[in-house]
Amino acid sequence: MPNHLALLIVLMASVPLQAQKLGEYWDTAEQEAKYYRIVEVPIPKGMALEAGSFELLPDNRLAIGTRRGDIYLVSGVFDENPQPQFERYASGLDELFGLSYKDGHFYVTQQTEVTRITDTDRDGRADRFETLSDVWGFGNYHEFAFGSKLDSEDNIWVALCLSKSYHSDLPFRGWCMKVTPDGKTIPICSGIRSPCGIGPNEHGVMFYAESQGPWNGSCSLKVLEPGGFMGHPVSFKWYDLAENMGPKPVEPNTRSRLLTERNRVKELVPYAVVFPYIKMGRSISGFMVDRTEGKFGPFENQIFIGDFSLSVVMRATTEKVNGIWQGACYPFREGLATGLLACQFTPQGNLIVGGTNRGWPVRGPREFAIQRLDWTGITPFEIKQINARPDGFLVTFTKPVNRDIASQPESYALKTYTHIYQQGYGSPEVDHTTPRVVRSVVSDDGLRAHLQIDGLVQGHVHEFDFSRIRSAEGNELVHVNAYYTLNEIPAD
Repeated sequence: MPNHLALLIVLMASVPLQAQKLGEYWDTAEQEAKYYRIVEVPIPKGMALEAGSFELLPDNRLAIGTRRGDIYLVSGVFDENPQPQFERYASGLDELFGLSYKDGHFYVTQQTEVTRITDTDRDGRADRFETLSDVWGFGNYHEFAFGSKLDSEDNIWVALCLSKSYHSDLPFRGWCMKVTPDGKTIPICSGIRSPCGIGPNEHGVMFYAESQGPWNGSCSLKVLEPGGFMGHPVSFKWYDLAENMGPKPVEPNTRSRLLTERNRVKELVPYAVVFPYIKMGRSISGFMVDRTEGKFGPFENQIFIGDFSLSVVMRATTEKVNGIWQGACYPFREGLATGLLACQFTPQGNLIVGGTNRGWPVRGPREFAIQRLDWTGITPFEIKQINARPDGFLVTFTKPVNRDIASQPESYALKTYTHIYQQGYGSPEVDHTTPRVVRSVVSDDGLRAHLQIDGLVQGHVHEFDFSRIRSAEGNELVHVNAYYTLNEIPAD
């Protein structure tokens, strides 16, 4: 099949975010480009650079870990018009989905182990490779391992994919493990299916990105709760190897609801943020928190997360309510060139993204790419954040709204749904309801609207349509939809 025809089939099969028509997809990307432009980072001809992880180095270079097992040290990536220079630091590794650097050492998560890598003779090439941990099993190409950057105590958290995506054939497949600086490996939680990204949320708590599949109705961000169960019971067989975890949980019932099973299975950790399928990605991936102090626009301290299948970047915010994590996701930027696996903020406050199309169809047209998102300095009119309130939600905007329009309850449309918690693959949206906004109280500065709502539903995704809202200047929102996962309704 010609490449252009294959791409068209993928594009037509993947319903674009915010649109059913392919032309509207490109219109959205063009609108987004006014605020966040895509800058190409050229890759040398003949180099197949499938980025799986990034790290900033003290000398202003970017380290890139690849799926093909290389580490490249790259200068010039952060320049306004990048003309990068690539130096290969290490090779012969395996699927690098975690990369950190500290005190002259790289800490690498590959499928089989966490490795400390050093250039002892300082010739620019790695020459010492030390295994920190390899306590988990490996026997299949799909048994990926995703590692965090070093946390505040220099630990690395590793999320382990199941065997062949459906089974747990070897020890700790479907678990999260914490590897300490001296190599001690501590089981953290079970029940993971197919992770593709791990790191702290905006509050410094470790999360991971989970893909849709068995026992996962849609993609989601989940907190890595010590002692917790992330939802997929096939990995229960390894509790005998994890004395710190206590007895294995009760088996969940299939074709149930997550809220129902939370009452049966005390260790079950709900999805903190559900990314509704197709509307907000198909295979969410690496994520990072914006700590740029405003260099990347109005979204400081928010999570930016990629998607492999749809080649997009999205935003997310989280909060803890009644002791449970929950939050919202928001569209951000379409039109990236390949399937995204990793992202990294630069010292200049831009966002590097990269990945590959190897293994599964993606919407982006290239086999692999490195690109950079630069804020143009123009603030978009967007939904900045949604927070739960006992009687509804507080919606914050990036720019003042038209207070007359925003004060009218009929300016807002809202629906809710959940997913079937089941052994089968994925789930349709089920149990639909239509809550009603009964009152909207807009702040004097026009930046916030407190929506009082009749019909909040615990355990449901609350999907917002803000298409009637206008800014004080009369402009429409760049993106009119947002999605809040209401695990808990605040007590007060």
